[in-house]
Amino acid sequence: MAREFIVEADGGSRGNPGPAGYGAVVVDAATGETLTEAAEYLGVVTNNVAEYRGLLAGLRAAHTLDPSAAVHVRMDSKLVIEQMSGRWKIKHPDMKPLAMEAGRIFPPDQVTYEWIPRAENKHADRLANEAMDAGKRGERWSASASTAELDAGGRTAPRKGRGELRDQPPRTGTVTTTAAPTADIRAAHHVATAPQPTSGWASPDMGAPATFVLLRHGETPLTPQKRFSGSGGTDPALSDVGLEQARRVAEALARRGTIETILASPLTRTRQTAGAVAERLGLDVTIEEGLKETDFGAWEGLTFGEVRERHPDDLNAWLADPEAHPTGGGESFAETATRIAATRDKLVAAYAGRTVLLVTHVTPIKTFVRLALGAPPESLFRMELSAASLSAVAYYADGNASVRLFNDTSHLRP
Repeated sequence: MAREFIVEADGGSRGNPGPAGYGAVVVDAATGETLTEAAEYLGVVTNNVAEYRGLLAGLRAAHTLDPSAAVHVRMDSKLVIEQMSGRWKIKHPDMKPLAMEAGRIFPPDQVTYEWIPRAENKHADRLANEAMDAGKRGERWSASASTAELDAGGRTAPRKGRGELRDQPPRTGTVTTTAAPTADIRAAHHVATAPQPTSGWASPDMGAPATFVLLRHGETPLTPQKRFSGSGGTDPALSDVGLEQARRVAEALARRGTIETILASPLTRTRQTAGAVAERLGLDVTIEEGLKETDFGAWEGLTFGEVRERHPDDLNAWLADPEAHPTGGGESFAETATRIAATRDKLVAAYAGRTVLLVTHVTPIKTFVRLALGAPPESLFRMELSAASLSAVAYYADGNASVRLFNDTSHLRP
């Protein structure tokens, strides 16, 4: 009788892409005994790539134990489970070769896939986070252990140089494509072979995306003076001009008739702007802390020229390095990106297939767009975003994103 294994795997990145790692564990289905663990720090890759690398490590470890075994894979990545089960097509160029490789480790009829909540995937999640923690300390390491190497207390200490995928360089970019899967991917995962659109502007084939309409708040007294106004300042309210801008954008969104939900940053100017739209659309406003503006520390309320005069070294460092903080603390662009990525992932999961208005600020909106494009941090300084402007990003079930609109102010014209 063939042995049965359970493979639990996870991967993550701190930032997307960002420092990443995976964890995987092979369990004897009959006894519940942990047979093998694996973890590796991957460098800078995307979250989805890290999850696929965790799957590969788990399947390879199970194959080493018994290539004839039946394997049941359990992961909290809906994307990986649906793609490997053949229900979702694999479009992303970083994931296609990983999925193909995973499909070749065992014959397809020996492997089944199940999505589980994150709370039920704690073992693999812990291993992935240990790998990422080691990477944060500057260690590029991997670890694996079999039952012969495990002591009575559990897992052996991580050891360097035992990577499951050491020969594969980390992937650092993402490209959106709608090209059809290759023939061997279709064969491995039973993907439908209907003709696929070749244009990146074509409609998705996996259901309606989560669409975030990104609205920058209306003007405050600080806006026309181009003063730093983040989450650590005086929290100014809308000016008379800003209130009129909020009214006009509310009318424009009412004409479009697509907004189903409104979320807003907790700051006064965004709550006022969101309130004007909500009143016109007959909706409620939900406050989302993750949408607040960057904290600019001691620069709050100052113009760029004033900061240049008072804190030239700190400003130069901030302009050159996304990890740099404004004078007096505040929040770096890297920290903002981590916060926005986490907020994005939470909201995409909660509002799949829906159109949601996010009323927020300059830096969060630019960060949503930057992350969707896979652009570098310095691209933030190359985007112009006007008060009460509209932008939009759609997020698809396969992890891809499409920027549909940026800095539209047509509704503000007389």
